[in-house]
Amino acid sequence: MTDLNVTTGSAAARAGEAIERSRAAALALLKPAPRDLEHGLELHRQSLVIDAYGFAPRAAVDGDAVAAALAQGASEVELQDLMERSRMTGFLVRPEERAEVDAAWEAAGVTCIFQNAGEEGQAPLRLMKRLAHFTYVADTARDLFLRATRPDDIVAAREQGKRALYLSGNGVPLPQDWVSVEEELRYITIFFELGIRMMHLTYNRRNMIGDGCAEPANAGLSDFGRAVVAEMNRVGVIVDVAHAGWQTSLEAARVSTKPVVASHSAACAVHEHIRAKPDDVIRAICDTGGYVGICCIPRFLGRSGDINALLDHIDYVARTFGVEHVAIGTDVAYASRNEAREQAKIAAAGGLRRSRPRWEAFWPPEDPATAARYRQPESAASLAWTNWPLFTVGLVQRGYSDAAIQQILGGNVLRVARAVL
Repeated sequence: MTDLNVTTGSAAARAGEAIERSRAAALALLKPAPRDLEHGLELHRQSLVIDAYGFAPRAAVDGDAVAAALAQGASEVELQDLMERSRMTGFLVRPEERAEVDAAWEAAGVTCIFQNAGEEGQAPLRLMKRLAHFTYVADTARDLFLRATRPDDIVAAREQGKRALYLSGNGVPLPQDWVSVEEELRYITIFFELGIRMMHLTYNRRNMIGDGCAEPANAGLSDFGRAVVAEMNRVGVIVDVAHAGWQTSLEAARVSTKPVVASHSAACAVHEHIRAKPDDVIRAICDTGGYVGICCIPRFLGRSGDINALLDHIDYVARTFGVEHVAIGTDVAYASRNEAREQAKIAAAGGLRRSRPRWEAFWPPEDPATAARYRQPESAASLAWTNWPLFTVGLVQRGYSDAAIQQILGGNVLRVARAVL
């Protein structure tokens, strides 16, 4: 494809090469007729495109800064914070990274990302760090970004030729003092005031709200969890059950008075996985007026683990429950092509210390052969974040009307955001 619209320069050229490779992988699988390709690309350009859950394109880590911190004896937490900050905000001060990030945004044709802006957990200070990074990005690069706090800001961003971030937290902020229910709930309002508009109830494992998707007991929503859902409804925060267990998801949908979403998930009927949702859960989500966002994680999608698998899951939800109840929440990010070079600097300085797996990686063991198959470049490349225009082409190939495609690309997400707020 030649429709990259990337800026000139060495970094942008390298980004363009990577983007072209990913697009070639997807085109080889889709094999669209010229008419479908042309129509899909034009429809994508004309549409409001919202990633129902994802990550803004990432700059490479600052290898020199990390190497210097290692030499000074920085702690593991310091190093983690430094690396995360440089990937999320580094493009603001490093022109080469700015070119990479710009190229990715342009290629994807995305107006807004429901941005992961809260590290996995419940502790307010932990959740606040990532939120601070993206607040800083939007405040510093106002010519490029809007930190959307209302759904209409997303529409305004497209009209102004800007990019929007609608901020999501990977947990409900709780002081965890357990003095009273009301005291535990008070940070939901505070984080709403800081700009968070969607929150995960759980992240894989059990917490005081309910069971996560990785808990074999599948115990469901707690009484406290019901109070959390009610408070999120009251304040205007979207209830996200993407990482919640099936019973927790089902019960959250049944008690919510506002639309509930599984922002980045899949359909168990197509491929059963703990991060996918069975039909009864999807039906309950749909009954709230919500949607299931289909992700771009190969092993969650199953079968081929490629762009066609993504379209299979979209097809299933749209045709079984209605096109108004499906979106795309990629859960993947574009990573700067300079990352390997910067990592080499860190390795030359002695490398990062080996540490135990982080809590959020506490995951049931997967079959190694199956996991390896879904990591193959052939499948992963076709699901690259920059391939959004080809997701649209695939929907055109499958016979969806332009109006239905525009619902899937962003209309359903915008509708739910308005309904909840």
